[in-house]
Amino acid sequence: MDAVTAVPTPRSEAAGSARSGRLSLVVALPCGALGAAVALLATRQQWSEGTATVAGGAFPLTAKGSDVTGVPAALAVVGLAALVAVFAVRRAGRLAVAALLALSGAGTVAAALLGASDSGALDEKAAQASGDTSATVDALSHTAWPYAAAAGGVLLLLAGLLALRYGRLWPAMSGRYERDGAPRARRRPASVDPDRPEDLWKALDRGEDPTGA
Repeated sequence: MDAVTAVPTPRSEAAGSARSGRLSLVVALPCGALGAAVALLATRQQWSEGTATVAGGAFPLTAKGSDVTGVPAALAVVGLAALVAVFAVRRAGRLAVAALLALSGAGTVAAALLGASDSGALDEKAAQASGDTSATVDALSHTAWPYAAAAGGVLLLLAGLLALRYGRLWPAMSGRYERDGAPRARRRPASVDPDRPEDLWKALDRGEDPTGA
């Protein structure tokens, strides 16, 4: 007998899409948050060190990531804001914010890798320490923190790519709804007793027509 090929039904396809949406959300949220945190932390650490010749002696110099470049930290903040904003918009807006998240991650990676071999910050400090604008740093070495910032950017990029692919399946912030999900009912204007002058005045204060015309 020939094997029977299962034909996917609309219900099974919807269930599969829902599972993909939940799984991608579970992965994207921690990746984006962790990536931004790692990139921000890494930019506050020492990225490079070297020595400058001052008065015939070697003067040690160090540079933090924020001294080398401010791009990774700025893009990490942008990426974190985009990760939150993904849930505040829908359709084309969500696609645009997801693209911004992915670009923030890619930019963080690029800036961190470029900063891993940069000597400009230490050269500037060497010039200040020696009083010679042409002075440069000697015995230059770098730490692993630029690569940690790049790893944070990779996590942001992954979150952005997941948002681009599955963001349409993610939930959005609800609008003006009650806790049970039902729209809020409009408040009906209070009834006005024409025989009660105080009711007439209250209706006029509310901007209502007490005559009911």
